[in-house]
Amino acid sequence: MNRKSPVYLNALRAFEASERHGSFSGAAEELNVTAAAVGQMVRGLEEWLGMPLFHRSTTGKTRLTPTENAERALPDIRAGLDRLGMGLDRLREFSTDGILNVAVSPAFAAKWLLPRIDRFQMRRPETDIRLETSLKLVDYKAHGIDIGVRYGDGTWPGLVAEKLMEEEIFPVCSPSFSDVSGFTEPGDLTRTTLIHDLSVDPAIGFVTWDMWLRAAGVREGQAQRGMRIDNSGAVLQAAIEGRGVALARSILARDDLAAGRLQRLFSEVHVPSKLAYYVVYRPEYSSLPKLRTFRDWLIEEAAAYQA
Repeated sequence: MNRKSPVYLNALRAFEASERHGSFSGAAEELNVTAAAVGQMVRGLEEWLGMPLFHRSTTGKTRLTPTENAERALPDIRAGLDRLGMGLDRLREFSTDGILNVAVSPAFAAKWLLPRIDRFQMRRPETDIRLETSLKLVDYKAHGIDIGVRYGDGTWPGLVAEKLMEEEIFPVCSPSFSDVSGFTEPGDLTRTTLIHDLSVDPAIGFVTWDMWLRAAGVREGQAQRGMRIDNSGAVLQAAIEGRGVALARSILARDDLAAGRLQRLFSEVHVPSKLAYYVVYRPEYSSLPKLRTFRDWLIEEAAAYQA
C-alpha cells in the first residue's frame, strides 16, 4: 500500500469535481473553497503522477477536458470516494453528539429558527449547530449537510421531505406608512409603492403581487411599481422601515405582526400558499440520533407555533 496516497485525498476530490463541472470554479463552489485552491490541488496531483489530467482551454463553457488516462481512472476514483463517504456515514451513525450541519434560507434563519434555537441547545447541550444559510439549494452530499428546512413543493430528488408548516400570503406595511390611511380596498395598492419578493421562483407556485391582486378581485392595474428584493427577511425589513407595502409570508411575518412592527392589510382576503416548509434530509442519515432529535424538535416547535 502506498502510504502517500491519503495525502492526495482532497486533490482526488478536486480532480473528480473539476471533471464533472468542466471547470475549477464549478468544483470550487461545490467544495466550498476557491478556484485557485482547486487548481493548485489538481496541479499538485498531476506533478505527483507525472502526467496531465486535463486538456485546458481558456474559452468556451467547458474549460477542462480529461485526458484519456484520466477518463480511464475516473470510474475507480468515483467508486472509491463513494465508498469512503459510506464509511464515514456508518461511523456517524454511532455519534450522539458533535456538530449537526443544518441548512436553511437566510430569512427562515433570522425570522424563525434563530429566535428558537436556544430551546434545542438547552435540550441537547452536547450537540453544536453549524448553520449554513443560502438562497440557493445546497447539495447536501457535497456540503456535508445533515438536515435542513426548505420552502417549496416538497419534491427534491435524493432527499426525504416531511411537511413542517403551511402558510398564508398577505400584504403588510408599517403602521406609520404614509399611504396606509388611503387603503380602503385592495385595488388601492396598485397606486402605492409595492415591495416585490424575488427569493422564490413564481414558476413553482410562489405568490406574486399580480397573483394576490387577482385573488383579491382586482382586475385592472398592474403591480409593477416599487422595490425588488431577493431575500424575504429583507422584504419585511423594508416594509418595517416604511419603504412600501410588502407581500408577506405568514410564518416569517408573525413575530413582527405581534410586536406591532407591521400591520396586516385586508385581512378579509385569504390567499393560501401552494408552497410550504419541509424538513429535509438524506435518507441514509435518517438513523443519526442527533438528526432525529433535531427533526423531532422542529416538528414540536412548528406545532406550537401554529397552535
